[in-house]
Amino acid sequence: MTDSELRELLERSPNDGHQALFDEYFSYVYTIIFRRLQTVASIEDVEECVSDVFAEIFRHYDTHSKYDGDLKGYISTIANRKAVDLFRILAKHQKQISIDDIPETDSGVDIVQNAEQSEQNRLILQAVRELGEPDTTIVLQRYYFGYSSREIAKDLNLSAVAVRMRCSRALKQLRKQLEQLGITMEV
Repeated sequence: MTDSELRELLERSPNDGHQALFDEYFSYVYTIIFRRLQTVASIEDVEECVSDVFAEIFRHYDTHSKYDGDLKGYISTIANRKAVDLFRILAKHQKQISIDDIPETDSGVDIVQNAEQSEQNRLILQAVRELGEPDTTIVLQRYYFGYSSREIAKDLNLSAVAVRMRCSRALKQLRKQLEQLGITMEV
């Protein structure tokens, strides 16, 4: 079902439209949520987050809007934001550790170097997010998750050639942004 067909169905019959939207995008949303939360969340947390995503879509998707953009991008944005929000909440609660869990400082770990690396990683991730969609998703899936161009293309409904081209352009843009921050990038 195309985005315009789905929009028309939502206008004619909101209940049927919501069911069609859910049927069409459930697997996609579940995959996004599960990938983000698999290290910190239970299956119940993942399922609840998926429900929250669809609830927000149903509440805020305006079928009368003049915007006729990509519905998949809209859904992906909401799913990613909800997953990140829940990840932060769950990770925060899991970080409650006792004094016995803190490693000793003479373990050979350079705390200053780790802090600098962490800050550099934060800056890199911020620069990747500033690329915008779908480039952010392409770069993260390619270099963080190790997906092939074909896998990314399937996930984003693009051709593998388009994914490689967008990735190449995104890396050039990312390299410029990072050079301005004093970070050299090797890929």
